[in-house]
Amino acid sequence: MEYTQLGRSGLSVSRLVLGTMNFGPETSEEDSHAIMDRAHEHGINFFDTANVYGWQQGEGITEHIIGRWFAKGGGRREKTVLATKLYGSMGDWPNENRLSALNIRRAADESLRRLQTDYLDLYQMHHVDRNTPWDEIWEAFSVLRQQGKVLYFGSSNFAGWHLAQAQEAARDRHFLGLVSEQSIYNLMTRWVELEVLPSARHYGIGVIPWSPLHGGLLGGVLRKQREGGASRSTSGRSADALDKHRDRIEDYEKLSSDLGADPADLGIAWLLHQEGVTAPIIGPRTVDQLDGSLRAVDLKLDDDTLARLDELFPAPGPNGSKPAPEAYAW
Repeated sequence: MEYTQLGRSGLSVSRLVLGTMNFGPETSEEDSHAIMDRAHEHGINFFDTANVYGWQQGEGITEHIIGRWFAKGGGRREKTVLATKLYGSMGDWPNENRLSALNIRRAADESLRRLQTDYLDLYQMHHVDRNTPWDEIWEAFSVLRQQGKVLYFGSSNFAGWHLAQAQEAARDRHFLGLVSEQSIYNLMTRWVELEVLPSARHYGIGVIPWSPLHGGLLGGVLRKQREGGASRSTSGRSADALDKHRDRIEDYEKLSSDLGADPADLGIAWLLHQEGVTAPIIGPRTVDQLDGSLRAVDLKLDDDTLARLDELFPAPGPNGSKPAPEAYAW
């Protein structure tokens, strides 16, 4: 496994993040524990979760599963860079969601209880809260840090100007601010290249892409169809996107075949070649899926391959090869 720094921090993290969203709804607790053990065997030390995962309001099912895994001991907690998130609703009463100082305090304590740990390595805002001032957010976060409950802070689904707003407010308080931003980013969804990536690079914020395979559409969906394999990418909105982009996806899978690579590995490897990307989030439902994801770290793409991928999936804007504002203006 390769490692890198998380943004401008001194924290070393693996170039793949183990996403745990499937733990509970899709993957049993026993299998979830096996996946986490195997992740450590592979050298993956960066685990991501959220208080809402498990999708039963207020239950924190996924955090509980991870907490019971930590409770087995064997250095599991000490080897893990643990990241969780708050924002989503954990109850029906006011102040049980978003980023008020009250919810930050309560949500952090509840996550710590469920995860059976006394600190979080990375505490992330799952979304922007337009109703809470940054002074309130950073004051509440600074208290958590002073108490030793949280070491680093991150964001998710922020626009570029939100990152700037957060960092300037933190600077005014002489606070470290954000060290990471989770954004949807993959070959089919490259909007973050316009503003988020440049802002993150400027402020030393590591970018953690989620949905690196765009819901499975970049994971060899057409090949799986031909082989008769079931895929979550063949229903609902994914099916509509597949119909719309079938020709490009066909060419993409042919390119991966010519390279002797799995389409999923190619999609993740492309992200690892993008400046400012710390580590994509992988969300395996089985140990075998986790094992397969490791190939992407070793897949090196030459300039011709990167250029061909840009042809198949152009950057956003009429002048997408250029940074904003030139990407969409003169």
